[in-house]
Amino acid sequence: MKTNYLLPFYLALTSILRADESGNAGTEAPRAHISLREVTKVVLANNPAIKEAENRWRAAVQRVRQANAWDDPRIAGDSRVRRFVDVPPNAFMDQSLTVEQLIPITGKNLLRGRAAAAEALSIFEEVRRAELDVIAKARASFFRLANAYEQLEINSKNLVSLRQIADISRSKYETGVESAANALVAETDYSKLLETRRDLERNLSDAQSQLNALMNHDAFAPLGTPSAANINEANLSLSRLRAITLAQRPEVQMAQAKIDSEKSKLQLARRAWIPDPALMVKGQRYNDTSQAVSELDAGVSFTVPWVNPSKYSAGVREARENVGAAEQGLDREQKEALRLLRDQLEKIETAHHHVELFRDKLVPQARQAFEATRLSYESGKASFLDWISAQRNLRDIEATAREHLADYQIAVAELEAVTGTELYARPAQQLKAERKSQ
Repeated sequence: MKTNYLLPFYLALTSILRADESGNAGTEAPRAHISLREVTKVVLANNPAIKEAENRWRAAVQRVRQANAWDDPRIAGDSRVRRFVDVPPNAFMDQSLTVEQLIPITGKNLLRGRAAAAEALSIFEEVRRAELDVIAKARASFFRLANAYEQLEINSKNLVSLRQIADISRSKYETGVESAANALVAETDYSKLLETRRDLERNLSDAQSQLNALMNHDAFAPLGTPSAANINEANLSLSRLRAITLAQRPEVQMAQAKIDSEKSKLQLARRAWIPDPALMVKGQRYNDTSQAVSELDAGVSFTVPWVNPSKYSAGVREARENVGAAEQGLDREQKEALRLLRDQLEKIETAHHHVELFRDKLVPQARQAFEATRLSYESGKASFLDWISAQRNLRDIEATAREHLADYQIAVAELEAVTGTELYARPAQQLKAERKSQ
């Protein structure tokens, strides 16, 4: 009765495993490969976030010219419509034309231009921030996609390994050595592998969608498999990285531009006490003259800010407080930049430690333990549960090792976004370097 129950089960389990493997092999079509350089190039050329930031910067540059310009001249004219009294010839004016121009002798327009230039510089740093973030995300998505493919490959190897375990346990059962409980353990492990594979396929789909979105492609567009790529740690000392971060990080530069802008506004508030004169030229024509212009007058006018001292004093105090706030903002951004740098370097170091530990020790040891347990099981010196446990341990360690490698690659790729400078060559720079080396 025991044989009648378990033998069909073993046959069914083995056929399912083989059918799954043959089905995957039959439907697997060769995929095109995509490189990290290609992904970076497409992202830099097509990403909407970068283009949006660039458009905003070009718009801000145009504001500088507007702020530097003089005020528009004013033209006023009037003409007699009807006169209800009799007047002597040339006693009253019938038409007049006035042209008035404000002369910025105090240089307020130049100060407004400096403030606008500082704001444009801040927006340019936003462009750099968008570019750094998008490149870091693209590289991270590339490495996650590569990790997803590798995890699926590990899963497939484990399915094959489980099939071998099922074959051997079936042979032992037929000789009366194996028990039914062990068969159920193999079936459970196989079901867990299928569940894990579905999660891995979802992770692969997520990475593909994110990479397509960053490249401004349709989320459902086919994407090739990532070719082998890696980004090594920048060969820079800690002091050099600190200096680069404080000098190049976009947020620090934006805070510095904010100080420059507020200082220009403070100077503008102080000069608000000094009025800019407006020159006026006025041409008049009298009622009984044949000349086009009977009289030409010139004059000057200006505002009188001294009658309202509280208004302008408050403006100076406001501008001074804004300068102080901007200086505190710079100090805050510098401290935050160093914090992020330290955390990122620690993240890289930790991930690198895990990669080396799993690559040099844990993975080889787990493989040796699995092979030793397999041989012991085949010779009857180890139990079926020992072999299954060794296979589970190897599967988990290999998958974790690949995760640590992806975490390390992503952490190194994100270092540019933290420091705010190009630590790794862009596609055009890589191509130029390759041509020089040939």
